[in-house]
Amino acid sequence: MIPNRGVPLVPNVGVIGGAHSVLVVETGMGPRNAEAVLGFAGEATYLVNAAQAEDLAAKGDGYLHMFRGLGAPVARQLEGVGLRAPDVVYGEAHDLDLGGRVVRLRATGRAHSRGDQVVTVPDAGVMFTGDLAEAGQFAIFPWFPPHDTDVSGTRWIAVMRRLAERAPRVVVPGHGDVGGPGLLADVRDYLELLRDETWARRDSAAGEEAIAGEIRALMIERHPEWAGREWIERGVGCLCAEHPDASAEE
Repeated sequence: MIPNRGVPLVPNVGVIGGAHSVLVVETGMGPRNAEAVLGFAGEATYLVNAAQAEDLAAKGDGYLHMFRGLGAPVARQLEGVGLRAPDVVYGEAHDLDLGGRVVRLRATGRAHSRGDQVVTVPDAGVMFTGDLAEAGQFAIFPWFPPHDTDVSGTRWIAVMRRLAERAPRVVVPGHGDVGGPGLLADVRDYLELLRDETWARRDSAAGEEAIAGEIRALMIERHPEWAGREWIERGVGCLCAEHPDASAEE
């Protein structure tokens, strides 16, 4: 694993080796980072799940525009970058034989995004979660209505409950330090608390801005050391929209 060392926008990268093939989980941003991660020689096979493929086809250009707007250093990494069609698209499950080692790719269904997945290495007891789980950081809610509302807090909770029950020996989060099964439980507990506190205040008919302010203060008090505080309000907005009474009001 190549750690992100707490650098913003930099993910943890996994390199999984077998007798004849290597799987790279995440490559960083842009071709120069990918080359630094692993000097790809010859051909590489680009593998995604079906929901990821659909998401990239529909919103990939928008993602590139968004990231290029995050500053000159990021824009430089993305110079000349275009979208590439995946070589292999799987449905919900794919087992990849690297030679003496089988890696399992499993789509989880909509949660943090439309196309979340986990990658597990059974013989090593390792799970790569992507942005379903972060360590030392509030959950990233890409909730930007009306343009991007694929994230679902309620479905995310259900996914994290299932993952926590599996109790992998090693968990590699999308960002932050490697941990154990407790990392999955921490994310599950945070999301459940965020939902419960949001819905309790939503029932009181308070405005969303007031709800978000109260919950932001509560979550920071609970986790003063966590980064990514800007995502708390996004999570509140998402869960307000998923309140059981929200659809009836619309």
